[in-house]
Amino acid sequence: MDSVPGRIVISVDAMGGDRGAAAVAAGIIRSAAKNPDIAFIVHGPEPELSRLLGRRRELQGRCEIRHAEGVVKMSDKPSQVMRHGEGTSMWSTVESVKRGEATVAVSCGNTGALMALSMIRLRKLPGVNRPAIACLWPSRNPQGFNVMLDVGADIKADAEDLLQYALMGASYARNGLGLARPRVGLLNVGTEEHKGRAELKVAHDLIAAATEAGAFDYVGFVEGGDLPSDRVDVIVTDGFTGNIALKTGEGTAKLISDFLKEAFNATFLSKIAALLALTSLKRLQKRIDPRRVNGGVFLGLNGTVVKSHGSADALGVSAAIKLAFRLAQSGFQDRLAARVASAGQARQDAAVQGTGPAVGSPGGTS
Repeated sequence: MDSVPGRIVISVDAMGGDRGAAAVAAGIIRSAAKNPDIAFIVHGPEPELSRLLGRRRELQGRCEIRHAEGVVKMSDKPSQVMRHGEGTSMWSTVESVKRGEATVAVSCGNTGALMALSMIRLRKLPGVNRPAIACLWPSRNPQGFNVMLDVGADIKADAEDLLQYALMGASYARNGLGLARPRVGLLNVGTEEHKGRAELKVAHDLIAAATEAGAFDYVGFVEGGDLPSDRVDVIVTDGFTGNIALKTGEGTAKLISDFLKEAFNATFLSKIAALLALTSLKRLQKRIDPRRVNGGVFLGLNGTVVKSHGSADALGVSAAIKLAFRLAQSGFQDRLAARVASAGQARQDAAVQGTGPAVGSPGGTS
């Protein structure tokens, strides 16, 4: 692989997804054709990957294949993968980021195993108790998406964890969506301050006090109906609630899509109506297509990992690679680490001085 200044190297796990290496390879080729500033280290069985990628003109001098025989299956338990995963394509993918050969890792594989391997090989950022997975949620905001975290890294989260999620989610929104000062909301069963579990009320106060240190605005409690709204840019919740919300949203989007197809195919007149509305329908399909916002980002680690949906096709894989490139290009990882460290130091200083959570924004745009 040729070394070109300014080119960003992305480590890609070619195995483990529902559609196999062919879909991942097609996504890599699609990304390479659109963006000459990406290079790839691709991990998996060398004979198969050479057949899929070896003679592609778009990848000349930009793709290195790393042979890895083993594959982490969707049914594998994270504990098994941590003990016996060395030699798999997933392990090799994360290892390339740990060694500094690549800036971001991308995988369609087993989420639990990928998080476990990432935590073991990359380690957590200082001051982070629980890493989180952040996803993009289609919304009415000008940027088209809101950030939600955690969506499944850990089913538990105490008040301090939720504060860290707010800091990390705001940093992601700044670097991934270009928002100078994101609006953060805490997901609850109502917007009134007296509602919710005890840890949510404590987190509410902690997040409100950290707005200057974290360079975000806090809108308070938000409800499920606010997830796609323009009231908020970052939604903070625990992994149990976030994962259920994410899967519910995906299922609802597919249901609506199926209902629309049935309605427009019901009669001869409805088929004509569908033809007349074809442009608008394609615009709607593009906006709600989950493949175009594919990629959950693992936050709170010493390295950036993007988890692509297991059933992603070439378009979905390409979207995950695009997200990985955008984050790497922005210097997201260094900025996130600096933001978490400076906010943690501010809270420690405040505790020593006995003045409550400190304010005072650190420099930079993390």
